Amino acid sequence: MLDHHFFMDRAYRHALKGYQEGGCPIGAVLVDENGTVLGEGHNMLVQEGNPIIHGEMAAMRAAGRLPTRRHTTMYTTLSPCMMCAGTIVQFKIGRVVVGDTVNSAGNVEFLRARGVEVIVLDDPSCIALVQQFRSEKPELWTEDWGGA
Repeated sequence: MLDHHFFMDRAYRHALKGYQEGGCPIGAVLVDENGTVLGEGHNMLVQEGNPIIHGEMAAMRAAGRLPTRRHTTMYTTLSPCMMCAGTIVQFKIGRVVVGDTVNSAGNVEFLRARGVEVIVLDDPSCIALVQQFRSEKPELWTEDWGGA
């Protein structure tokens, strides 16, 4: 059984790193059923000037090619946007563990409706970091989520 809090803490550390670099504080970790980390990363909108490298996309990119992702779990500090949720469905990631649905409900129901198991932790650290970021840089939050 995977330790969801352990891997969420790892994702949170990536989110914090992104925040400390001046970027959006969203981190993610992709783990196989045995608890092996396949890929991890954080949002890179600011750092790379790339609007599609969200935390989940950074973890997918770091994992690289895999024959299947069916028995993997994506840990993400913030509920996935539609782009990331679509990627999760496209590659048949079996489970998503979400650190924060308070700042954004994201697409939890979209994922569940497509057979993805979703576990919501609503971790206080994840929630507080995004709240702080949203109050400090509301324009960057809006840009990252696709504009007003």
